[in-house]
Amino acid sequence: MTTEILAGAERKMLRAVEAMERDFQTFRTGRASTSLVERLHVDYYGTQTPLNQLASISVPEAHQIVIQPWDRGVLSAIEKAILKSDVGLTPNVDGTVVRLNIPPLTEERRKEIVKTVHKRMEEARVEIRNLRREANDGIKKEEKDGSIGADEARRELDQLQKITDRVVADVDRLGGVKEQEVLEV
Repeated sequence: MTTEILAGAERKMLRAVEAMERDFQTFRTGRASTSLVERLHVDYYGTQTPLNQLASISVPEAHQIVIQPWDRGVLSAIEKAILKSDVGLTPNVDGTVVRLNIPPLTEERRKEIVKTVHKRMEEARVEIRNLRREANDGIKKEEKDGSIGADEARRELDQLQKITDRVVADVDRLGGVKEQEVLEV
C-alpha cells in the first residue's frame, strides 16, 4: 500500500513540474515562439476556445508570430484576446492574418520576467511540499493502523524525502535554465 502512496506522490510531483514547464513556455524571452499565444482563449461565438484550435500559428521570422485563422470572422476576437492577455504584444491585423512583432526586451522587463519565473518556481515547490505532506500523512496513518511496521514506515518516509528532493532539484534546474534564457541578450 505504501508503495502506491509513494508512486502516486511521485506522479503528482512530476505533473507539478510539467505544469511549471508549460507555464515557462508562455514567458517572453525576446524570441518569437508559438507557445506565447497558442493557449490564449478566444471568445469564439460565445465559447472560450484555445487559439491553437481556431488558427494556424507560425513563426516566419525570429521576431514575428503570424496567426492565420481558419474563419476570418474571428479576427477581431483574436485581436481582443491578445490585447486582454498579459502577453504584452500589440496585434497588427491585415485582413487575413494577425501579426505579432516581438520587440527586444528591455533590461527592466527581463528582470520582471525573472521575478515571475522565481514566483512560479516557488509555487511549484509549495505544491510539491504539500504533496509530500499528504503522502507523509498516508504513510503515518498506515503505520498507526498497523498495516506496516515502524521500520518500514521510516524507510518509506526516507524514500519519500529522496523523491521530493529530486523533484525540487528538477524545479531549480529548469528555473535556472529559463532564467538564463530570459537574461540572454
